[in-house]
Formats: sequence, structure tokens, C-alpha cells
Amino acid sequence: MYQANWQRVWDLALGDERLFAALGLHPVYLADHRSEHLAELRRWLERLAGHRKLCALGEFGLDYYVKTLDRDAQQGLFEAQLALAAQFELPVLLHVRHAHAATIATLKRYKLARRGIIHAFAGSYEEAREYIKLGFCLGLGGAPTWPQALRLHKVLPRLPLEHVVLETDSPDMAPAMYPGVRNSPLHLPEICEALAGLMGVEPGELARVSTQNAEALFGW
Repeated sequence: MYQANWQRVWDLALGDERLFAALGLHPVYLADHRSEHLAELRRWLERLAGHRKLCALGEFGLDYYVKTLDRDAQQGLFEAQLALAAQFELPVLLHVRHAHAATIATLKRYKLARRGIIHAFAGSYEEAREYIKLGFCLGLGGAPTWPQALRLHKVLPRLPLEHVVLETDSPDMAPAMYPGVRNSPLHLPEICEALAGLMGVEPGELARVSTQNAEALFGW
């Protein structure tokens, strides 16, 4: 997510009753972001405040996996957007790669009325527990379906369902049953079935609770 595609995202959401929009400045595109983009993001949020199609602020966060991304610059951008989320009372969609400790420490300093989702959660149970204590949901998609995701396979059965939401991250992060294929929301039922097996619950129950959690978070 970056400033140049906000209008396209918003137009897509307006053009389809099934779609909702989130706007933000993603850390992977750090080189494309400018200080004036934060001011423009604020103007977008002011203009769209209360609009039913604006569901969250995001995706934004911290990415320590990509070594070329300046951590101080990421942190400044992360905190500026958390402040906007707090001001406009929006949930957040957080990108966290190899940066759970820094993300958790930062979130403890911000009081977000509506919390949000840790997108594509792939951390430890201890990290999951910290996010849950802060009131966040954990986004689960295609990654845990792969046989090599051994740590996640141990974490998933310990997660409380009331803090889980299903996702796809399409077109990325295809599940194991579609290797090398462009990911799609159409894969969500099969992802749900695979994750339910790992978690020891019925697929219908996981789907029901995930939907309930998303509706509560986004006010749908």
C-alpha cells in the first residue's frame, strides 16, 4: 500500500458491494513514501471519516526481514500511522516480519480504541499471547498450510478462536494445495479446512468464529 494506489483501492471498494478499503503506507515501499504522504493520508481520513467503506488503516508496520529498509524510518512511519488510527478510531492491519518484539513494545505505548489484526501471523506462542493481551486478532492464511511451517503447527492449536481471523493475502502467500499459483480469496474455504485440521476444530466452527471476529472488529 502506497500513496499512488489509494484512489484505485477506493474506487474498487466503491464499485463492489463486497469490498471494503484500508489505506496506509506499507514499510516495504519505504523508498516511495514522502513526509507529505502522511499529511495526505490524514486528509483522506478526514474526508472519509465515518464512511462505511473505510474499514481500517493499513497495511502498515515493521519489516526487519528486508535488510535494506531503514529501521528508524520505518519506526517513525509506524508510529505516525498508529497515532492517526488512534485519532480517527480505526482498526489497524499490521505487517510484522521479523519484528515482533519492536512491534509489541510500540503497541504497548499506543491506546487504540479498536485494535486490529496482526497480518499473516508467523510468530511464537509467546508473541501471540502478547498480541492477544493487547486485544489484537491474529491473521492466518496460506503460510501455516505448508508442511515446513513446523513452529506454526505447534502454535495454532493453542490460539483462542476469539482472536483468529482467516485471510489470504492474495495474490501472495498461496497455500500448499496451490503451489506456484496466484493466490485468491476463492482459496479461503480450503485454507480454512486445512487450518481447522491443524487447530483441532471443525472447519465450520473456524469459519463462523472468524467471520464473527471480523464483523466485530470492522463494525460490519
